[in-house]
Amino acid sequence: MIPISYNFRNLVVRKTTTAAAASGLALVVFVLAAVVMLRGSIATVLGLSGDPNGIVVLRKGADNELSSTIDDPTIGLVLATPGVSQAADGAMGIGELLVVILLDKVGVDGFSNVQVRGVTDKVFKFRTDAHIIAGREAKPGTDEVVVGKAIRGRFKNVELGQSFDLKKNRPVNVVGIFESGGSSFESEVWADLNTVRTAFGRDGLVSSIRARLDSPSKFDGFKASIEENRQLNLQAMRESEYYEKESKGISIMITVLGVLITFFFGIGAIIGAVITMLAAVDNRQKEIGTLRALGFSRFSIISSFLLESIILALGGAAVGAACALILGFVKFTMMNFQTWSEIVIGFQPSGASIGIGMIGGGVMGVLGGLYPAWRASRMNPLDAMRA
Repeated sequence: MIPISYNFRNLVVRKTTTAAAASGLALVVFVLAAVVMLRGSIATVLGLSGDPNGIVVLRKGADNELSSTIDDPTIGLVLATPGVSQAADGAMGIGELLVVILLDKVGVDGFSNVQVRGVTDKVFKFRTDAHIIAGREAKPGTDEVVVGKAIRGRFKNVELGQSFDLKKNRPVNVVGIFESGGSSFESEVWADLNTVRTAFGRDGLVSSIRARLDSPSKFDGFKASIEENRQLNLQAMRESEYYEKESKGISIMITVLGVLITFFFGIGAIIGAVITMLAAVDNRQKEIGTLRALGFSRFSIISSFLLESIILALGGAAVGAACALILGFVKFTMMNFQTWSEIVIGFQPSGASIGIGMIGGGVMGVLGGLYPAWRASRMNPLDAMRA
């Protein structure tokens, strides 16, 4: 076999063409890794993993919390259903009311939708991954609110110690900032349930009932008990199922857009690799002829040029993957098509995103090097040495 050092030497000698081809491959890997990172972030923000014991109960026929209304007395009936986990102070469940308000954005002349969730004083006990990072919890029965850290500073007056109108002439005071493991809750405002009800004329209503089961195996029995009771007219689903529906539109859009961009960039990068390697073959005809004359087989020639193309691709892929890691510091807003409100999403670096990027780069190296390697192996040794 031809020594690997021979391939490295040739790549170094052809600095300009090597850099050009590697740059194209790096760009493709950057885009590919970014798409995987973004999908991972969407999974985290919209809670696709979900609590295996967590359930969401909505009005039957409702697609999301905004289109669901449930009467107050129904909350107790749902939480008394067998399978719901019980604590010293009652069932592990809460009823919540979700509304959307318009708030002015910071730094631009415009506004956007923000979700306001009416919650009870049990919300932080129920959602154990949520906790206050600045200020304090809002007092029940007051016009105090806490806001998610993702929208802090993105909207006017949504800052600790400031106030904004929940509805016209209905100001609320921001007393705390909370985080919730990077989920979409961090893009919400949490206010007292009765305050939200009064402000929006939803007395005696909630949008959803959240509960925690003793174990995931209890879900089928719980679901049957809820949905077979026609008087309740409710539907129950696992948290993971609910969030998967919530994220479907965004996930499809990101995936389709990412695949299209990666495909066209990838074609360009492969063509660049082919051109680079063909140029290398033409410039090294005498070397190829000499190698064949020294007894190296056609398989050795193919392997050598193919390895050179893969080394080139992996080098570019490493650069692209490293640049993609910088995206971990980038945050931006997207519209949640289910609730038509803004959520803050970033890029979530992971071993999978880097691994997929590197594998993609290696595959492009193979595809870009196959034809030039085959062409090099088919050269006649005497003709090549005379070139």
